[in-house]
Amino acid sequence: MFETLRNAFKVEDLRKKILYTLMILVLYRIGSAFPVPYLDTSVIGDMFSQAGNLLGYMDVLTGGGLSNATVFALSIQPYINASIIMQLLQVAIPYFERLAKDGGEEGKKKLERYTRYATLVLAVILSAGYYLLLKRQNAVVHTDGWMGLFTGFVIVLTFIAGSMVVVWLGERINDKGIGNGISLIIFAGILSRAPSALFMLWSYIQAAMAGYYQYYFLVPLVLVLFVVLIGFIVLMTNAERRIPVQYPKRVVGRKMMGGNSSYIPVKVNMSGVMPIIFAGAIIAVPGTIGSFVNVAPDSFWGVFLSWFEYTHPVYAVLYFILIVAFSYFYVTIQFNPNEIANNLRKQNGIVPGMRPGKPTADYISKILSKITFIGALFLGFIAILPIGLGALTRMNISLGGTSILILVGVALDTMRTLESQMMMRHYKGFLE
Repeated sequence: MFETLRNAFKVEDLRKKILYTLMILVLYRIGSAFPVPYLDTSVIGDMFSQAGNLLGYMDVLTGGGLSNATVFALSIQPYINASIIMQLLQVAIPYFERLAKDGGEEGKKKLERYTRYATLVLAVILSAGYYLLLKRQNAVVHTDGWMGLFTGFVIVLTFIAGSMVVVWLGERINDKGIGNGISLIIFAGILSRAPSALFMLWSYIQAAMAGYYQYYFLVPLVLVLFVVLIGFIVLMTNAERRIPVQYPKRVVGRKMMGGNSSYIPVKVNMSGVMPIIFAGAIIAVPGTIGSFVNVAPDSFWGVFLSWFEYTHPVYAVLYFILIVAFSYFYVTIQFNPNEIANNLRKQNGIVPGMRPGKPTADYISKILSKITFIGALFLGFIAILPIGLGALTRMNISLGGTSILILVGVALDTMRTLESQMMMRHYKGFLE
């Protein structure tokens, strides 16, 4: 990776793209440090220390901007939700499906425009909801009279503007930088929490020096598991099953053409981190509601809501099941075996040992089901590992498996983009 970066800096236009991307990310982090006016950040900090997992998870993706109520508090949350909605609409509504498959470049631009509109609508809804939540927690300085209306308008408008600016920054990276802008913004937000994770480890080392000798063993264990986990994520992210495809020879004029072989790559982790995001958002709702309602701990609702606490075994089991279910769901809407089989038949391609048409589609579907199961188990393991590790060691792990999965995935994608850019330029030092 470092060799790739070093060689990329030797190419002038790639160096400009990398520096431009870094500049945009620095601007994003600067914007994440400016607080929104008329808010009491001390009250907000106390609220997040007691809040449910949904707010905590959103705060991780925003790099702490949500808990600090900064200008970029919502970050790319509205855009992510809008993108998910547009993907679902492409499955449910034929018009959006035609734009995605047959619309070409014009259809792609229309889908991007619809995604921006949906992002704006969701930004308005989320900003208003976050303002009402802060108002209920007495974090808003002025709430009565005309001054209260003006304060609410300024806070909501600032949240909306900040979210749209973040989307604009991501698009600038897509146009003039390296890699996927939105993914890199998420990467920067999660990476900004690394110092707090290091500070937490240092506090455990100090505790070991103060007489809690178990941390002499637990801290190195966590570091070793962290390194092993990164290697495991890299392995599973790059892992794929290749379905062989053979193209028969045919005579065109006086030439014999075809006869070559290829393959269909089926990645083990095809759905990426999306199933974890879906599952985390759903299972965190009861815990978040429980944080803002008063129920007796020994009542039915008190016991029920306790099941959705982060450290409860029921939470881990349900979380794992939801991740597996959403993995299958997301792969289903992204990968269509029948469409692939039809495309192969149109191109005279065959899977060795399979007849064209439905048998090929069934064979691909069978392989896809097995690969998806392995990928779902992998995602479930990554997601619940911090829960189990925290329960065993009694340590607060600031960077969980999901965060590491996002960091590694974005880093690998960016490196692949750099390598492809350098290959296109036939950079001699890289090719050697």
